[in-house]
Amino acid sequence: MSNLTNQTTLVTGASTGIGAVYADRFAKRGYDLVLVARDRTRMEALAEQLHRETGVSVDILQADLTHADELAQVEERLRTDTRISILINNAGASIAGSFVDQSPDEMAKIISLNTTVLTRLASAVAPRFVKAGNGAIINISSAVGLVPEFGLTVYGATKAFVLFFTQGLHLELGPQGVYVQVVLPAATRTEVWERSGWDMNALPPLMEVDELVDAALVGFDRRETITIPSLPDVEQWNTFDAARQSMIPNFNQVHAADRYHLATSEQS
Repeated sequence: MSNLTNQTTLVTGASTGIGAVYADRFAKRGYDLVLVARDRTRMEALAEQLHRETGVSVDILQADLTHADELAQVEERLRTDTRISILINNAGASIAGSFVDQSPDEMAKIISLNTTVLTRLASAVAPRFVKAGNGAIINISSAVGLVPEFGLTVYGATKAFVLFFTQGLHLELGPQGVYVQVVLPAATRTEVWERSGWDMNALPPLMEVDELVDAALVGFDRRETITIPSLPDVEQWNTFDAARQSMIPNFNQVHAADRYHLATSEQS
């Protein structure tokens, strides 16, 4: 994105997986980095490698984003560091088991990290981007957010939130010069599966993380709002979205649809 005058990218969940690959790719594009994650040792190793290979500056913010005080430090960095022109909202987690097997505390933590944290970080940086008239926010969602049939009820609901949230931000911030993208990976080979308690042997074939990020960056360069790297035919998404939009005029009605009016024979 050539119109981004400052060249620093902040990446959450940056110590491994999708976040680490995003850090690598933006470093190779010449962006300085701010890495955010819990694992300082891994971030330090990644920072040293990227600085050695590309010469970019890499700062580390060790933070558990589920802790309010540590989240606040990252929010403050986004508000005040005018060098940061891209936020990659990648931090997230899944949870194994069915809804009835998951504890309320586990669910609350996943909901907080996948939705509230992501929203707060976007909120911290968006006013500055709007004032500057440029900037980019990349939110990592999941194809699961479109498929309740997969049975990942809580996780999928959080990722559906990220999709809707990004679409709303696109409509609000896009006209003010801020580019917002949501990426919907399918199952991708990262450590999140094992950390979340999944049986790796029971998982379907997984996309490699490098391929996922490289595809997502093609969408980024094309200024796509919604990027689904595993979807072969974009017309399937276009048809889906057109069907949604065609219903919009029918939502704002002052009377219930005829199909909800009981026929005389039903009332007797």
